[in-house]
Amino acid sequence: MNQDWEDRVAAAWATFDSYGEQDAADFRAVIDALVAELPDDSPLGPFEQACAWDSTGHSDRAVPLYREALARGLTGYKARRAKIQMSSSLRNIGQPEEGVKLLTPELDAPSDELDDAVRATLALCLSGLGRDREGLSLVLGALARHLPRYQRSMANYARLLVAPDG
Repeated sequence: MNQDWEDRVAAAWATFDSYGEQDAADFRAVIDALVAELPDDSPLGPFEQACAWDSTGHSDRAVPLYREALARGLTGYKARRAKIQMSSSLRNIGQPEEGVKLLTPELDAPSDELDDAVRATLALCLSGLGRDREGLSLVLGALARHLPRYQRSMANYARLLVAPDG
């Protein structure tokens, strides 16, 4: 879509916190109105609707829309966001193993500002499967890069959590 549409979507999301829980349907209606401007086969429509359902507490309604957006060819940054958000939603609806399958390949994807979100969400999915040490390893590894000191030791601790003799 064009930049004007993207700007209006961003503006709508900028107002999200002004909606109360009882106004969730009103917010989703704003997003639906913007989606109605898109071609019927656009992957952006189900993506934005999934985000709206997800953000208003309806992971169960969001997952099929994320799937649809990805199936329609959502790419790049938004596809990565969809995978992160869908994995979180899958965990919320009791399907963390599917979240792990979806996000694990993202660990090898080209690096961007979403790397830590991938690791944090994957850690939550792993924890949902009782694989807490693996999840903690991911989170410590992500955190280590941001520490002013102790980066090497925290990275080593993260590695040792999942080492065969760890």
